[in-house]
Amino acid sequence: MEKIDLETMGRRAAEVKYELQCLPAKKKNEALLEAAEQLAADTKVILEENGKDLRRAEENGMHSGMTDRLRLTEARIAAMAEGLRQIAGLGDPVGEVMEKFERPNGLRIRKRRVPLGVIGIIYESRPNVTADAFGLCFKAGNAVILKGGSDALLSNMAVTASVRKALDRCKVNPDAIQLIASTDREAASRLMRLNQYVDVLIPRGGAGLIRSVVENSTVPVIETGTGNCHIYVDEYADLEKALPIILNAKTQRIGVCNACESLVIHEAVKERFLPELARALKEAKVEMRGDRQVRALVEDAKTATEEDYGTEYLDYVLSIKVAADIGEAIAHINKYNTKHSEAIITENKENAERFLNEVDAACVYVNASTRFTDGFEFGFGAEIGISTQKLHARGPMGLKELTSYKYTIEGDGQIRQ
Repeated sequence: MEKIDLETMGRRAAEVKYELQCLPAKKKNEALLEAAEQLAADTKVILEENGKDLRRAEENGMHSGMTDRLRLTEARIAAMAEGLRQIAGLGDPVGEVMEKFERPNGLRIRKRRVPLGVIGIIYESRPNVTADAFGLCFKAGNAVILKGGSDALLSNMAVTASVRKALDRCKVNPDAIQLIASTDREAASRLMRLNQYVDVLIPRGGAGLIRSVVENSTVPVIETGTGNCHIYVDEYADLEKALPIILNAKTQRIGVCNACESLVIHEAVKERFLPELARALKEAKVEMRGDRQVRALVEDAKTATEEDYGTEYLDYVLSIKVAADIGEAIAHINKYNTKHSEAIITENKENAERFLNEVDAACVYVNASTRFTDGFEFGFGAEIGISTQKLHARGPMGLKELTSYKYTIEGDGQIRQ
């Protein structure tokens, strides 16, 4: 793709953002519902294009976890459409008055939500991100420029074409969503430097992609991190709760950032719990890698290395450590986690509260699977990603996280003395 094409896309996005910020909520909702219907109507075409991407990925030896991310099914396309419908049903954040107050001099000040403007999103594998990103950005009044991975190019093109068709039919500028239809990595690099048009950049993908964007972008970045997520089984855990939670978090979908990758077990319950856990994980074909205490109780467990404890596997592998107390467990988690999602299984309220307060992560759970860290599950309709940083947003990023704010000040002729 020639440089002029990317700059043209940027210019079009910068122009359309002023149209979108004035678009009434009713019109945005109408377009979102139309896009949902169009995705459903285009299911066959989208699946055909996705099938081509999958065949190429398999020929290139793509890992099964990544293939799962790439694969679309009728159910997944239906979920994409439902996500757009849910977004249409959510309140419009644009124009919301966050605060209002009056100064002694009579100035009336309001803090109001406004769109971010033009959002660039660089992502890997998952074609469902194309629809989710459009829906959330559009409802929050933003234009979006998408750069998906080369492995999902045809799928992304099909989804984008479907959405643009719906927008055009609703008499909304289709440049509200633009896809960089290029497999050239240099296109992503140019997008990172398009700060004259793009207001913020959001990377979604593996550690390498995120690091590259953070280190090379001249556009402000909201970092969505990888997920080395832990579950800690406390000495006061209800072990009947613990087992299904761990199995769900680890095996329900292995190729996602909120899957459990590491387990910490209190030494007081290791002998009761580890053998039972090992049998269940073996049935689920999960390889266990543990410390000396784990290996003493689990014959098939391999030795866990320092690297294992810091790895997001996205595979049927789980690292396990035995801890002497909750303090050691929290220290281990804070050392190796990626600030994404962490959970404790316990019936002790003090330990639960300590874990919630001391673990440094965007989402911290008590007695629940880490798999719930998701915009859809949180009731946001969908999500742009899970932010693991502390500026400007943290956790699942829904509509409000895709806005900024401005102050409006009304007076009656006041001048500053």
